[in-house]
Amino acid sequence: MAAADIAMLRDRARTLLDAGDIAGARSVYAGALRRYPHDPGLLNSAGNFHAGQGDLDEALTLFERAILNAPDDAELIMNRCVVLSRMARASEALPSLLRLERRMAHIARYWSVRASLEKTLDDKNAAAASYDRCLALHPTHLQARHGRARLALERGELDAVARFEAALAGQQGDAQLWLGYAQALDCAGQSSRALEIGRALARQAPGWTDLLQFLAELRWALGDRDNFCADFAESARLRPDDCGLIKAWCAALAGVDRHAEAADIAGDAVRRFSGDETWRLAEAVYAGASGDDDRAERLFADLPLKGPERAVQEARHRLRRMEAESAERLLNDAIGQNPTEVAAWALRDIAWRLLGDSRSEWLHRQEGLVQFVNTGIAPNALAEIVSLMHRLHDTGSMPLGQSIRSGTQTQGGLFDRLEPEVRLVHAHIVEMIERYRSALPPVDPEHPLLRHRDHQWRIKGSWSIRARAGGHHSAHIHPHGLLSSAFYLILPPTAGGSDALGGALELGRPPPDLRLDLPPIAVIEPVAGHCALFPSTLYHGTRPFSAGQRMTIAFDVTLAA
Repeated sequence: MAAADIAMLRDRARTLLDAGDIAGARSVYAGALRRYPHDPGLLNSAGNFHAGQGDLDEALTLFERAILNAPDDAELIMNRCVVLSRMARASEALPSLLRLERRMAHIARYWSVRASLEKTLDDKNAAAASYDRCLALHPTHLQARHGRARLALERGELDAVARFEAALAGQQGDAQLWLGYAQALDCAGQSSRALEIGRALARQAPGWTDLLQFLAELRWALGDRDNFCADFAESARLRPDDCGLIKAWCAALAGVDRHAEAADIAGDAVRRFSGDETWRLAEAVYAGASGDDDRAERLFADLPLKGPERAVQEARHRLRRMEAESAERLLNDAIGQNPTEVAAWALRDIAWRLLGDSRSEWLHRQEGLVQFVNTGIAPNALAEIVSLMHRLHDTGSMPLGQSIRSGTQTQGGLFDRLEPEVRLVHAHIVEMIERYRSALPPVDPEHPLLRHRDHQWRIKGSWSIRARAGGHHSAHIHPHGLLSSAFYLILPPTAGGSDALGGALELGRPPPDLRLDLPPIAVIEPVAGHCALFPSTLYHGTRPFSAGQRMTIAFDVTLAA
């Protein structure tokens, strides 16, 4: 009798949900749980309902109550893990699945959920193996097909295009799959076909910023420099009230130093979205970067918005106007609210140097903070690495919003790839990072890097840059890193000759938009097979060179999850 009643209540809730009556469905589930508070099936259904509505805390509570009453139920355990992952607690969810491998190894969904958690935790090799186990049990499993295709793309596997085509055979209506397919085609050298697919997607989903960013980068790589943001402009015409879309458009323009255009678009948004002061801040940021300091000054003067982001951006403006004391006060406030804010520390270094404050020595000039070390990779192995990087760069492009000028960057995470040359580089770099750490000064709880000296680190983000003659990196920072790097593979022919500093790494020179005549605190002349390691709070860029190529591998080091 109870089972029939529960089934009826569950069907009623689902009918209400299908009709769009979310409140009604929630009320039915609440009433049902008061009558049957320990029924695992009902708790599971209610958990799925709340998860679907984004109420993850309640969904987790319901799944855990259900597991108390049915501890061996595989579906309940997997649903709990899915919710934990959505709550950014994948590291908590995965161990519970690993313990159940023997009991659940025959269940395809077990491997799909496990793969998703492993990918979230950046263990892509394990994720690929789990997706393969899932597909061995269920060859047409939709999520596993998609997830495995995405991993093939990210790891540079040669069958990435074929995997997306196989996945699309069963999911023609999945827009994310089509975007992945277009990205895979681009990596395979079929950029025109990728652009065709991307533009078709944009007509159907004009507010999809990830797609529009991909199209902008693709157009730029294909040489359409004047109209590379055409898809952003058309989408903004169709969706004039989409703030996220317009912000992404501004960022794409600013990424290639077209700050004045971004400022005008943001200024139009100020007038149309009068209640959102973040637009006034955006206009001030882009106006200042374009050189219109008077416009930026007026905007900051009238801006009621407070918080660390406003403080950091206004500090940039104050530095441009040589108001270092005002900048230091703003940055002190920003760091007080967020002590790990890389951009604030980087600007503070510049303010301290302008003021002659000795704390700049403490921040970046202590012995051991900047190191230039031999990776220990043998010359013949280095030559094989260079050959592979050339092949990857032949399908690379200059990404928007990155520091490289006149050059290409490899696509995806370089250290996610499977080639033995990449695995060799990764192994040497892991060892080198530990040697770097051991040579650092002692732990200092006030220092943005040394406070984490003895914590667990990990590599997060990796890529290669190939710069052409005249190419260089504009001075920049990596705002999400703890440690930044430059591992040298190819040097321009002038390096070591009469123009020995062509292509050299400059540490501490302010970025061009600050328009400050402040020299670098260090200049590192590159040596093939060597790697520079330095705090991510230190602005860094390279000097142009007149002939040849300069190729590097770079990566960020962050705190482990």
